[in-house]
Amino acid sequence: MQNSTSARWLDRQFHLSEHKTSVKREAVAGLTTFVSMAYILFVNPSVLGTAGMNKGAVFTATALSAIIGCLLMAFLANYPMAIAPGLGDNAFFTYSVVLAMGIPWQKAMAGVFVASVLFTILSFMKVREIVINAIPHDLKLAMASGIGIFIAFVGLQGGGLVVNSKSSLVTLGSLEVPSTWLTIFGIFFIGILMARKVPGAIFYGMVATTVIGLLTGLIKMPSHIISVAPSLKPTFAVGIKYLPTMKDPQMWAVVLIFLLVAFFDTAGTLVGLAQQAGLMKNDRLPRIGQALMADSLSMLGGSILGTTPTSCYVESSAGIAMGGRTGLTALVVAVLFLFSMIFSPLLTVVTDQVTAPALIIVGVLMVSAMKDIHWDKFEIAMPCFLTIVGMPLTYNISYGFAFGFLTYPLMMIACGRRKDVNVVMWALFIVFIIMLYVLNVLPAGH
Repeated sequence: MQNSTSARWLDRQFHLSEHKTSVKREAVAGLTTFVSMAYILFVNPSVLGTAGMNKGAVFTATALSAIIGCLLMAFLANYPMAIAPGLGDNAFFTYSVVLAMGIPWQKAMAGVFVASVLFTILSFMKVREIVINAIPHDLKLAMASGIGIFIAFVGLQGGGLVVNSKSSLVTLGSLEVPSTWLTIFGIFFIGILMARKVPGAIFYGMVATTVIGLLTGLIKMPSHIISVAPSLKPTFAVGIKYLPTMKDPQMWAVVLIFLLVAFFDTAGTLVGLAQQAGLMKNDRLPRIGQALMADSLSMLGGSILGTTPTSCYVESSAGIAMGGRTGLTALVVAVLFLFSMIFSPLLTVVTDQVTAPALIIVGVLMVSAMKDIHWDKFEIAMPCFLTIVGMPLTYNISYGFAFGFLTYPLMMIACGRRKDVNVVMWALFIVFIIMLYVLNVLPAGH
């Protein structure tokens, strides 16, 4: 009796019958999505740990912000999409803001918090939808592809396959270093699983690489496997505490880029996943406002807990492929993230060589967006190319964005397509000129 009552409640809450799905199918879809994206529990602390953040606290913040995001997506928007801290955002935070610009992570978290507040306000006012629609499709694809190459480059470096060189800036790492072979094993193991379309390939690849590392002694055994989730104290509300540092003009350039990265991250993924699930109506996504709201509120929650912006995960496609059609899929993902919080001791075995293959494979997936860019039109090809190569070659996501947004309007005018440049693009043109001035001309404020 109890069972049928809960089944009826789930059916009413998530409209299961209407979407021709069942509790069992949604549960399997949720499990598949979780296994496909569980790598972020270990990759996020690894990336943000490089910025000097406490890995244990970041682990807990990652799980909690994913739980918040998935619950909001389940109950606000009723979509089978999962939310967790995004890989592009944490890479920008660590490598572009903290390491390249020399801004301490505490100050950078203040930038994330301010961007989250602005982001939530803009989502409420529907500004986000207007701006997303105003940016040319080709530039959006170039932005995703550029972040993909940047993330892969970070992975190649972290895994020891690419190292710095005095004569040629970068070169191949030494193949005599045993840990580099661990990275190579991981890349091929995940690659083979991906080619065979195995759901959760990245997660399984990380597990296999860790096991090989433990067996060969390249990775030290953890003292235990299960424990209470690490304290959030080292990262909790640090962004709020450091708000006075926002007086530095450099920080507003940082906020702008966080806003832009977060702006496009989820929107493109949402539409792509909705098309896969057959949820689009007349080429539009119903309840997109609620879905974007779930994303921005989880980003706000994450910034207080102590992690970089959240985004909708493309790995949700694995769950959708298993038949996930409603928010019940996202609810199952949230429950599994809650359960996973007891496994924090495994953080010690997830070394750079274990996370590197995951970053490289995610890069491969993101770069596939390049295929739809109109390369045959030079006025489009040039800004897109500069966006893509700008990110890895300057080791800075924001410069890649700037190259594209500054070149696009000029190319359009040159080929007589001035009318194709809307007001939003001109506004962004001015914004990026100011951003480059603040980042490179003004004396550093830190």
